[in-house]
Amino acid sequence: MDILNLCAEKVNEQEAFIEPVCELIKLCGLPFQKKKFSDEVNYSVAVSKSIAQLGCLMRVPSSQVRIQICKCIISFYKMELPKKLLPGYQPTSADYKIQMAELGGLAETLVLSLALVENQLTEKLWVLKALQHLSNSGVNCRHMIKAQAASRLCLYLNGTDPSGQLVFRSSEILWNLLENTSKEEVVSQLSSLECIHALKEIFVDRLINGFRHYDRQLRNDLLVIATLVAENSAASMIESGFTMLLIALATFTEVKIPNPLLEGLKLTYSYEDFEMKKLLFNIIGIFSKDPHAVQLLSENDVMPALLYYVKPHKKPGFHDWSAAQYEELQLHAIAILASVAPLLVDKYLSCQANTLLLVFLEWCVGQDPFFGQGNSFHGTGGRGSKLAQMRYGLRVLKSVVSLYDDAVNLNLCDQGAISQLLEILKYAANKLEQKDDAILLEIQANILFILSVLCENDVHRKELFSYEGVHLLISFLQMDPKKLHSGLGHRRLLFSALDCLWSCVIGCYIAEDYFLEQQGIFFLLDLLALKQKSLCNIILGILSEFCDNPKTIIHISTWRGEKDQTAAKLLIQLWRQEELDLGVQRDQYGRIADVKRPIAGSFQKEQEIIPMPSSCPSFAIIEISENIRAKLYSLLCKLDIMFVLFKSVLNGFKDGFENLPGLSAKDFITLAIIRRYIDFKVGEVWSEVCTELKEEFRPIASDEETLRVISEVSENIGKMVTAYQTEVLENHHHQEIQEEEKAYTKIRAVHKQKEMVNKSWENFLTRTSNYEALKKAKRLQEKLIEASKSKSKTQNGAVHSTDIKGLGTTVGSGRLVTVESAPSQLVGRPLSAKRLPVKRVSFGAGALKRNEKS
Repeated sequence: MDILNLCAEKVNEQEAFIEPVCELIKLCGLPFQKKKFSDEVNYSVAVSKSIAQLGCLMRVPSSQVRIQICKCIISFYKMELPKKLLPGYQPTSADYKIQMAELGGLAETLVLSLALVENQLTEKLWVLKALQHLSNSGVNCRHMIKAQAASRLCLYLNGTDPSGQLVFRSSEILWNLLENTSKEEVVSQLSSLECIHALKEIFVDRLINGFRHYDRQLRNDLLVIATLVAENSAASMIESGFTMLLIALATFTEVKIPNPLLEGLKLTYSYEDFEMKKLLFNIIGIFSKDPHAVQLLSENDVMPALLYYVKPHKKPGFHDWSAAQYEELQLHAIAILASVAPLLVDKYLSCQANTLLLVFLEWCVGQDPFFGQGNSFHGTGGRGSKLAQMRYGLRVLKSVVSLYDDAVNLNLCDQGAISQLLEILKYAANKLEQKDDAILLEIQANILFILSVLCENDVHRKELFSYEGVHLLISFLQMDPKKLHSGLGHRRLLFSALDCLWSCVIGCYIAEDYFLEQQGIFFLLDLLALKQKSLCNIILGILSEFCDNPKTIIHISTWRGEKDQTAAKLLIQLWRQEELDLGVQRDQYGRIADVKRPIAGSFQKEQEIIPMPSSCPSFAIIEISENIRAKLYSLLCKLDIMFVLFKSVLNGFKDGFENLPGLSAKDFITLAIIRRYIDFKVGEVWSEVCTELKEEFRPIASDEETLRVISEVSENIGKMVTAYQTEVLENHHHQEIQEEEKAYTKIRAVHKQKEMVNKSWENFLTRTSNYEALKKAKRLQEKLIEASKSKSKTQNGAVHSTDIKGLGTTVGSGRLVTVESAPSQLVGRPLSAKRLPVKRVSFGAGALKRNEKS
């Protein structure tokens, strides 16, 4: 390599050295030889430096030498093994020289050498050819970027070259740079005004004068590069006039307005022109993100051009796009319209876009025979149906109503959009019952969002929504909870339904009453019982708003969950779970553990109190919106739970359980904290105020005393609540003991009864098996009967015996009265001494016979 450098220095003095230098460079293109396998690693530094010197030799002012250097570099990628091998040597690996070129930074040197051959077309083309090979490597591309290769190559795009290789090779290298290095860095180099001018000129040249298939492909490649540059907000696209040109090109076939920038342009329906049309739609979407380009979009009739595609399909003519191509362009145009429409509201209204979209959506749910191709990105999932068209049409409406523009929303409602959207929602819901589909879920979610915006703060629109809309919302609230984790979009649909419920039902008594009649509150509480944090916040807000309707309280009080769980118990459980997530300190029984900061979480305690302006809320205030405790407190207050709790304190613990069925002592302990939530929150704010004052000021004695009293009041409230919680635990423990004693008393009574029954049975067996025992029992029975009789004698009338003579049993006898005599004044004569036989009558015989017959 030293010999090569010496010869190169002599070339300036004697041209005779040109031939030896070229021969030596040819030798560098041959494969290196190695003795050992490790030689490649051992000599890598020396080899990489030698190959790097090839780039430095581009300084030699000889076209022949420079071309030979480029040929030598290109030969690295076409390495052929020598036919004869030296004894004891073997060639290096095929990609060894490529790796050494990367290590030596040859690509960077070669890019810098472009300045030396700027005016020599042949040499420039050879250098570009060598760079084209080198740019296939990410390492070389990074070296080239350091030498500003992107901006240098872009400036060569519009250079004079009859063969067209200059544009082809430069664009190819730019593509390799974009693919193999940081796209942002390449785009940054291409964003200068000079580069964009060069890119614009070569694009217009290929657009107007390119008729070959190759020219159209190159034109589209340049348009892709321009699209990437347009994404950079710092690019001078507007200043160069490139933005105006591209917007005019994107719309001139639809609006049919002559444009001097595109004079003489004729587009065909070839595949390359179809691809260019899609690229132009895409770049309009990019321009819509640039506030400075909005005026250009308005002036060049972008809105009418995009609305041209918001119409039903028609059969393609002979010179027209195919059905699949037109569908792809239509969906792409409507997708871009969703980005452009919010920026051009005046144009949107003047073009009657709402009417066109509603008619288009009506066609989507109609019975017209149409089968979507579903070949494109935007047509995914729409094959054989109009779902893709419906999906993107609703996206446009969603983007427009999201502006909350009264003129747009009024225009929609005046055309009956609410009833039409409800019909589409019902259509999509029926389709979804057949098969879960992500597109149908998105369609329903978007419709619900649009209805939420239209009906919000307007009672008349809520009445239009009420009956049919509430019925559909109820079906969404009954969604299977397992589907929320399917990933298709059920969770988004549920959130949209809850948002629609809040906006379209609450505030309209007709809609609220119908929702209550359909047991909607029960379904909301069922969802709340799932205890999913993402759902709890919005559901609690809805329930709190619903409680302004007096009928809601009854429904919430009536609801029962699993294991007969009440709404009050569910809300208290959510409070405990929220405090557990926040890291609030509680003892094993759920009582307050820190009376100074009874409701502060672990993260809140870690935050340092920093003095802030009065316009900035403190952490204690911000914390209210970051969890659901405030909503739980509000809802429980509206349910009058707090009043019942206070009443239970006055009347004793037992009354509290009667007024709040289903609550345990632990629940009452938590309720005591909830009841004082506002007091505790006020105490936190005062604590922050005290800390901020002491950091910046020194309060006077009276103010310091006031702050101390305020702090003590807050702490005393915590102590009072703790004392009440302890009382609740003691009362509960006492009640458990009483209930335990009652249970044991009942058990003893049952055992005693069993003993008496067993003893009675034993006595019965003794009487039936032992005649002497029977006689003894009989005598005892007679004695007891005699003792039970009245001791006073009857003065008037005879005394009749109720005993049956000769009866040998101890069981009670039937009803029998033996009359031995009767007063003669009643019968006129004494009775006869004849004894009548005793006859027993079965009173159940008749009933038994009837039962047998039945």
